Formats: sequence, structure tokens, C-alpha cells
Amino acid sequence: MIKITRLDGTEYYINPHQIESIEVHPDTTLLMLSGKHVIVREKVSVVIERIIEYRRQIGAFKNEE
Repeated sequence: MIKITRLDGTEYYINPHQIESIEVHPDTTLLMLSGKHVIVREKVSVVIERIIEYRRQIGAFKNEE
């Protein structure tokens, strides 16, 4: 799980495997596989860094090398 912050300051954790795509207009918007849109304070680069770190922690990259 990765930590994200909604625009109202609420912090919570989201499963990065459920993110279908990320858009910027101008806020960062996570489009989930469920169809839900989650608007967050973090910049796209921060979200991507957190996803990469999460995947390192769970060993996901071992299967992709």
C-alpha cells in the first residue's frame, strides 16, 4: 500500500495495483480499476516513486528482470 493525501488533507493508503492510470489536470488524479477517480495532493513523480518503492519492498521487480 502507498500513502496518499486527498486535497482536504486526509491521508490514507491505497493499493497501487488498483491504479489504472494517472492524469494531471492540474491536480493529480488516480483513475482506479473500479472506475473511481481519486484526486491527490502529491505530484505524479511522487506517486510513481512511492509505487516503485512499494514494488521493491514486495519483491515485484524480481519477476520482471
